[in-house]
Amino acid sequence: MSELISYDCLKTLWFLIWGLLWAIYFILDGFDLGLGTLLPFVAKTEDERRVIYNAAGPFWDGNEVWLITAGGVTFAAFPLAYSVMFSALYAPLLILLFALIFRAVSFEFRNKIDNPQWRCLWDFFQFLGNAVPALLLGVAFANLFQGIPINEQGVYMGNLFSLLNIYGLLGGVFFVVMFALHGAIWLGIRAEGVMHDRGLAAAKGLWPALTGLAVIFLMATAYYTPLYANYGHTPVLSIIPILAVAQLFLTRFMLASEMLKGAFFCSAGFILFVTLFGVIGMFPAIIPSNLSPEASITVAKAASSPLTLTIMLVVSLICVPVVIAYQSWVYYTFSHKITKKELDSEYSY
Repeated sequence: MSELISYDCLKTLWFLIWGLLWAIYFILDGFDLGLGTLLPFVAKTEDERRVIYNAAGPFWDGNEVWLITAGGVTFAAFPLAYSVMFSALYAPLLILLFALIFRAVSFEFRNKIDNPQWRCLWDFFQFLGNAVPALLLGVAFANLFQGIPINEQGVYMGNLFSLLNIYGLLGGVFFVVMFALHGAIWLGIRAEGVMHDRGLAAAKGLWPALTGLAVIFLMATAYYTPLYANYGHTPVLSIIPILAVAQLFLTRFMLASEMLKGAFFCSAGFILFVTLFGVIGMFPAIIPSNLSPEASITVAKAASSPLTLTIMLVVSLICVPVVIAYQSWVYYTFSHKITKKELDSEYSY
């Protein structure tokens, strides 16, 4: 296969796959993160809180597989980028890891003791375990978009507070609201009665906030980052932000028509094209430096050998369809409405 695909094409292909994997993770785990973030705001009673847990329950751990996959591809395809990224972003990634651990534990521990205070404690951890990762993912990627302070040796010259800049925090808030809208739509799909209505109402309420934040984020992106340069050099790429805007407005149309499954797919499309907008805008850098363009970690500089990239491509062509088939079966099996009978089951959360 390496004779059929040039080394430059392999590097570019794996960069696009890397970006696509992050987009898939944001789409799939995004609604889980959104559900947990909405937990204290839309659920008032014990049964209502359990609806949110069960709306995410069959899916959240499978969705996290794509986070591991995206990290694994970074390590295998771009080892230099992996080492710099996980050094520069060590503190937020460590906080992200602990937050995801608390999320996982809260699913399992919440019902171990039949006590309101015990459940309230784990509900709080469930909220933090979803809202904090959503915020940190936005902060991390916004900082990647604008560049982080790394020198020619790939050494990070900042600290945790360097990442908490205006553009980084704006990206964090944007991700939180984007995932919350995605989760509200999923709640409307899976819930019945009052929780269905609250999910729909939350989605309709969050849409104007997300639209406003998207406009501000695009304006800030033009000021703080060089992402628009690639779109200026290759105007055909402008179809990506145009499609993102189209998906956002289609989401509103679907919500107004109460076509929630359509709204969910449009919301997923918005997340996809927003991610691709940032990733393609970064190219050829995978970790831009805001100290010096020469210090940026580029795809060419960070890529593994042609043999490694070729083997990864072959393995991916074999294994990824299996993962997709399995997850498709899970969604087909468990995407039904959550009923009172299901909540009373011993297998429910």
